[in-house]
Amino acid sequence: MRLHSVLRNVFAVAAFALVAAASGMAQQYRILRADYGYGNQRVDVTQRLRDLARTNRTFKMGNSTFGIDPSPGKVKSLRIIARGSNGRDRTFEYPEGSLVDGSMFSGWSGGNWGSKGGEYAILGAQYGVASRNVDVTSRLRQLAAQNGFFRLANSTFGVDPAPGQKKVLRIYARGPDGRNHMFEYVEGSIVDGSRFSGWGGGNWGNGNWNGGWNPSPVTPPAAVRPRPPMGGNPGQLNIISASYGSGNRTRDVTGRLQSMIRNGRLSTMVNNTTMGTDPAPGAPKTLRVSYSVGRAATQQVVVQEGRQLNIP
Repeated sequence: MRLHSVLRNVFAVAAFALVAAASGMAQQYRILRADYGYGNQRVDVTQRLRDLARTNRTFKMGNSTFGIDPSPGKVKSLRIIARGSNGRDRTFEYPEGSLVDGSMFSGWSGGNWGSKGGEYAILGAQYGVASRNVDVTSRLRQLAAQNGFFRLANSTFGVDPAPGQKKVLRIYARGPDGRNHMFEYVEGSIVDGSRFSGWGGGNWGNGNWNGGWNPSPVTPPAAVRPRPPMGGNPGQLNIISASYGSGNRTRDVTGRLQSMIRNGRLSTMVNNTTMGTDPAPGAPKTLRVSYSVGRAATQQVVVQEGRQLNIP
């Protein structure tokens, strides 16, 4: 069944390229972002794709293309999310081994497209377990200057603060909603820097995080809390609150969803990559959203991980 799906994607992309070229409609899609992987094990490769686009009109895609295998043993794919001239977003998917043709994307070789930075400002980072952990902010800064993403292990930081125990990296960051957020990565998982602002520049963190291993979130001033519009434009979409996770292991993703609204609509696949966090590794997660449209009453929607969120 999966093979049929892969082949269908390949033929669909190839057919679109031929039709576009024949009708003079090539380069009508502008790239927003790109990720690579399988299922919810994906990493943001927008910057790497931008680098490739500057020197290659076409290229064959695989693990070596992006320098990482986010899901060993699985047939992975490159997903390019782009916006058409009609204002609608479309996802182009390329399985491993297929040919990526940049002719249908506007500004391909110029590289002046895609997200160039995350929305979370890093405050500090710790590695270990609750009872034994060490500050690794400085080491993380060095890694970030060299890699957009990396696989986490003891050797990553050159220390094992809790021998015999499964350790985690916790990155504490300030979000666009004014709150402090915690991103947790277990040993063996991939740390993706695309969600953090200034990742490669290293101008973040003071190497002396004092919020503790499990800090309480900092509540932002009421003025910056998302609220339903009062007498605002009819049809205006506002995300009032949003949480993603499983059981009591959830994260607030209100600001992230609000920033993803385009032309009064929110459309995205629900997974760890798009939500910017994995609050419950290994568990099926759920996104719960409260929102309003214009002056209408508040509505709620619940979407399971791996499904599409479309509002309104």
